[in-house]
Amino acid sequence: MSEIKNLKPACIWKNFDALTQVPRPSGHLEKVQQFLLDFAKQAGVEAFKDAADNIVMRKPASAGMEKKKGVILQAHMDMVPQKTPESKHNFETDPIETWIDGEWVKAKGTTLGADNGLGVAAIMAVMEDKTLVHGPVEALITADEETGMFGANGLPTGELNGDILLNLDSETWGKFVIGSAGGIDVTATLEYKEVETDSEDAAVRVTLKGLRGGHSGLEIHEGRGNANKLMVRFVREAIEELDARLASWHGGNMRNAIPFKAEVVLTLPKDNLDELKELVADWKADFADEYKQIESGIEFYAEEVETPKTEVPVEIQDNLVNAIYGCHDGVLRMIPSYPSVVETSSNLAIIDVEDGKAVLKILARSSREDMKEYIVKTLESCFNMAGMKVETAGGYGGWDPNPDSEILHLLLKEYKELFGKEGIIQVDHAGLECSVILGKYPHLDVVSLGPTMKSPHTTTERALIETVEPFWQLLKKTLEDVAEK
Repeated sequence: MSEIKNLKPACIWKNFDALTQVPRPSGHLEKVQQFLLDFAKQAGVEAFKDAADNIVMRKPASAGMEKKKGVILQAHMDMVPQKTPESKHNFETDPIETWIDGEWVKAKGTTLGADNGLGVAAIMAVMEDKTLVHGPVEALITADEETGMFGANGLPTGELNGDILLNLDSETWGKFVIGSAGGIDVTATLEYKEVETDSEDAAVRVTLKGLRGGHSGLEIHEGRGNANKLMVRFVREAIEELDARLASWHGGNMRNAIPFKAEVVLTLPKDNLDELKELVADWKADFADEYKQIESGIEFYAEEVETPKTEVPVEIQDNLVNAIYGCHDGVLRMIPSYPSVVETSSNLAIIDVEDGKAVLKILARSSREDMKEYIVKTLESCFNMAGMKVETAGGYGGWDPNPDSEILHLLLKEYKELFGKEGIIQVDHAGLECSVILGKYPHLDVVSLGPTMKSPHTTTERALIETVEPFWQLLKKTLEDVAEK
């Protein structure tokens, strides 16, 4: 587990390795908060936990650099807790087990936490390095970004002193992000009175798993399978053709991750069991053919289980299945002026149906407020027709691009001088905390950057080793060359 300590630059990798030993899933951050406070004390820099559970650090300017503009280095401390079906990992108590696979750092059976642990590790490296030359530097390490940007949303005004914000949560080295989409959580609920199951019926648990999943902002345009949307196709046909009834449904577990697994329990006449198993096999073949260029590990199977005592009433079942079938999922529109970038999307992330309650959770994103409202109304209309109650929460605005940013042009200049290549300016569909922070500190000059990572929010998350060293070199040089006020 300490093998990654030997990678270069050691100042970042040793800190990231230390972070992997500290449990930090979203919603359970007490240990990592104390870890960061203890680190700051040892490094000799001011630090405190603010009212929104963010950790703030302050490092004074190097001698003679006091007139430089202040730089805020920003990352989030929490990680998405995803694990493989066979993993016994407990994210609240166990360290992440890392390993080196060629040019990548990966985790064994879980998410790696490089999103956004490498950003936090880089901040720690800046804070503890006494040889760096820089103006005033602050760190803002936010809480619970992955579950609703709660730390950024609760950030007190008047707390930060800097002029520039470098967000270290981007995931493609050489690309400098100057804008991102806004987002909002949409939750549809319905309570119902369960009915008794026919005692003569059989029951099956049908499982769909092995999909790639992925980040619902960064990878929504890749056409990856959504386990909930695939499952509903089978469930509807089983109901229509084989007199199946829905007893329960559980699919997905994170609002910002494309669901890679879904599981339903169906009841049906015993005489139809063989036909249902044939239907499962047919759909498995169809899914494999439809996604053969995208998904390679699809598993779809049925197992007989003890017949549950209750199930969903027919009229409720039909309305739910229709709503899930009709719910928009995936890309709705690309940005007309940036046709390679998604403008508006939705991700049917979580479905839980059991014990008299149905809950559907969707994360909708858009870089336009009017289109964000449109996708929310689209979803709301779909669920209202099924008699469901729809609520929204955790909304945040988009980050409007500023191509004239002074810090952007400094980063591009330094990047070309250091590496002999032109940097790429980018607008992301993934939500970044920059928009929320700008709402509280509108004077900030903001750019997001970071080393390359792939498949965040999944168990195949990985960090490209060779990009971390140049990222560190650019960060150091930029801190040194920031303009004076």
